Amino acid sequence: MATLYYTASSLDGYIVDESDSLDWLTSREIDPDGPFGYDEFIKSVGALVMGSSTYEWLVRNQPGEWMYEQPSWVLTHRPHIIVEGHPVQTFEGDVRQLHSTLVAAAADMDVWVMGGGDVAAQFAAAGLVDEMIVSYTPCSLGGGSPVLPMRSEWELIQAGVNGEFVCARWRKAQPTEAELSDGNP
Repeated sequence: MATLYYTASSLDGYIVDESDSLDWLTSREIDPDGPFGYDEFIKSVGALVMGSSTYEWLVRNQPGEWMYEQPSWVLTHRPHIIVEGHPVQTFEGDVRQLHSTLVAAAADMDVWVMGGGDVAAQFAAAGLVDEMIVSYTPCSLGGGSPVLPMRSEWELIQAGVNGEFVCARWRKAQPTEAELSDGNP
């Protein structure tokens, strides 16, 4: 069981453009069964969490029944945004309080921090993201919402190519001996 931030990014590190559009991403070729593919990934997920912007994007662009079987949460102070019939819970507060609920709901499977970047940053800042899996598309956006809007250190543990994407699996970097002795983990 791990807590994973699985996302896509432009080459310059954005997950949506300045118009909150994913057109730059959805027009690209990727094999859902290929390396780092979605089909294998989603089989490992037992629970997921996202921010309100991500949830609202899904509602606008994929209307109808909720597309995930897994227990789902939205971080928001606006519980009224949840569409009637969507089995989605809302949470407002410190993500450390929610994390144990997500882990329990995942039932020995992975927790997917779906995003956006601000949500992922809250989990990463709390030390709760074990791995980050990012598929980089061959374009730059020049602005938008960053993948992870915080300073953090990661180590590459796996990389591959899937269609037009360069994909990478990152693990939170372990503090160096110097950082540990300085009291700055």
